[in-house]
Amino acid sequence: MSRVGRVERVTKETSVLVEIDLDGSGKVEVSTGVGFYDHMLDQLGRHGLFDLTVKTEGDLHIDSHHTIEDTALALGAAFKQALGDKVGIYRFGNCTVPLDESLAQVTVDLSGRPYLVHTEPEKMAPMIGEYDTTMTRHILESFVAQAQIALHVHVPYGRNAHHIVECQFKALARALRYASERDPRAAGILPSTKGAL
Repeated sequence: MSRVGRVERVTKETSVLVEIDLDGSGKVEVSTGVGFYDHMLDQLGRHGLFDLTVKTEGDLHIDSHHTIEDTALALGAAFKQALGDKVGIYRFGNCTVPLDESLAQVTVDLSGRPYLVHTEPEKMAPMIGEYDTTMTRHILESFVAQAQIALHVHVPYGRNAHHIVECQFKALARALRYASERDPRAAGILPSTKGAL
């Protein structure tokens, strides 16, 4: 049974197509018009071993906010769609990733309940190319809202803005991969005492 999600989101501000295969090999094709964001989505696909296609056209003549936000919303919706009924998955995942002087700790619960806890160093460069570094939290908020997962992201230290953001995406990729993988000991079992996720 394939675990693929496909979402198209079209507004007056953006046109977004996201396709994700949770059982892929890390094949990524991403184009949002925001170079650093493309780089981060590439990390998500490659380190999560998700086959990921993202094609976004947005109102970049205004700024990158709508493009980044709407892509994250569509990605979250596609991820939720791909998870399906969640029967037989591990459900929980965590990963700690260093990137030189920076460290990210990510824990996820594919709970069906959206909740985000996010901390990162407050003093860092405001921009990475055309990428507003305050958008990292908003990306995670948007993804969590549509994917309906609980996500805790903690960056206890780091100096370089590029490293601080990138280690978050790498750790997120791995945590999502571990949580969404099928548990061979739990075939046919929903990982919840409530009987619903």
